[in-house]
Amino acid sequence: MTAKALMFQGTGSDVGKSLLTAAFCRVAKRRGISVAPFKPQNMSNNAAACGDGGEIGRAQALQARACGIDPHTDMNPVLLKPQTDTAAQIVVHGKATTTEDARTYMNHRDRLMGAVMESFTRLAQRHDLILVEGAGSPAEINLRARDIANMGFARHAGVPVCLIGDIDKGGVIASLVGTQSVIDPADAELIRGVIINKFRGDPRLFDDGVTAIEQRTGWPCFGVVPWLSASARLPAEDAVILETSLPNHQAGIKIAAPMLSRISNFDDADPLKLAPGVSFNWIPPGRPIPRDTDIIILFGTKSTLGDLRFLREQGWHHDILAHRRTGGRVLGICGGYQMMGTRVSDPNGVDGPSGEAEGLGLLDVETVMLPDKHVKKVSGTCARTVMRIDGYEIHTGQTTGPGTNLPFAVVDGKPDGARSDDGKVEGTYLHGIFVNDAFRQHWLKRAGDLADHTFDYQTEVEAALDAIADGVEATIDIDALFGTARSPIAHAPA
Repeated sequence: MTAKALMFQGTGSDVGKSLLTAAFCRVAKRRGISVAPFKPQNMSNNAAACGDGGEIGRAQALQARACGIDPHTDMNPVLLKPQTDTAAQIVVHGKATTTEDARTYMNHRDRLMGAVMESFTRLAQRHDLILVEGAGSPAEINLRARDIANMGFARHAGVPVCLIGDIDKGGVIASLVGTQSVIDPADAELIRGVIINKFRGDPRLFDDGVTAIEQRTGWPCFGVVPWLSASARLPAEDAVILETSLPNHQAGIKIAAPMLSRISNFDDADPLKLAPGVSFNWIPPGRPIPRDTDIIILFGTKSTLGDLRFLREQGWHHDILAHRRTGGRVLGICGGYQMMGTRVSDPNGVDGPSGEAEGLGLLDVETVMLPDKHVKKVSGTCARTVMRIDGYEIHTGQTTGPGTNLPFAVVDGKPDGARSDDGKVEGTYLHGIFVNDAFRQHWLKRAGDLADHTFDYQTEVEAALDAIADGVEATIDIDALFGTARSPIAHAPA
């Protein structure tokens, strides 16, 4: 391996590891460095399809974009996709392998270190710099044994670490100093310095805080990063962001989306949220879907049967059916499309516990879950307008029935999805459809929106990546930070 590597770990979850890694990827790219992202183990139902036919965490796909390269399954060799509160699908090198309960996985996860190192080695042979993102926190010492996501990987590969603390949550001094006090001294030796993230206001007010951290830990501070507002224009990695999303009450067409318990690939909503004149709102559990909603969207889910039950428990099925009876529009994507049919069957427990249930009956289709998982990038056309649609598929299950005679799209000469006779109810397996500017604009106008939607979503994302890169370059000693990267030592003691 000839590349150098540097790992970003955090004092906890949601401290900004994914975003800062993307920012540093863009900084490295702008400096002419061949750089690639890497996350040994990720847990997320927000996945991206890669050109090699596998899937990785959405955050690594965004980081790859920041690097100016295509996403690859080597960038996230182990992906855990939760199906219930205690079990997850295990995806290795982009392919679903098995479903395990948390205890079983945690007791044997180190068996996947070989797969992690295979991917890491291949990346290091193709690039000059690998920027690695940890998961959770190394301070979770109860999880240190058999770890492959944080210090277990860093020690095994001999990769230095930068520790990130979130000042917006409060207690950042204690979280950084406390991390050093509880982790193994050999792990602590790998930490080369710290970054303070999400600072609001005058950073000079935290000068004494920086001094206190440096004196108590011996770790230098590479800088204090301000709150990067451009991050709101980038796809989010985890559903936790939905819980903190503020209602959008701007004038225009009103779109509502229920927050399903196992919601996946909810970044399909991002282009709609940014579109001028669109009021997009996530509906949290326990709250009804507003009656003045123009469009209801059911996004994907990692457990269709589980979330169909969850949807009914919230009473959302009543809201959706009443919305339809009064002429409202409904769109289902992937698992949301499956729920909109007449029945969903999972006889072998492929997508969670086995069973079957009646769907919402909005489309005359039925879905049977099958072992084969479809993961691929696709290009097709809108069946109604023949407009081009580029997207991707990540789903388990086969959907058939008379409703498919009116498809949503045509992909590789085959029909995808279904729609009602009046076109107001639509379902599709295609993710990423609203990234297509022309299609998004036409779809919104057909729904009755007259606002100007000529903005270019891809340009918005690129501008946001440049903005967060500008933010870290202005506040971080990049030369000192990148100077801590070193060539990995494969199979060092863990």
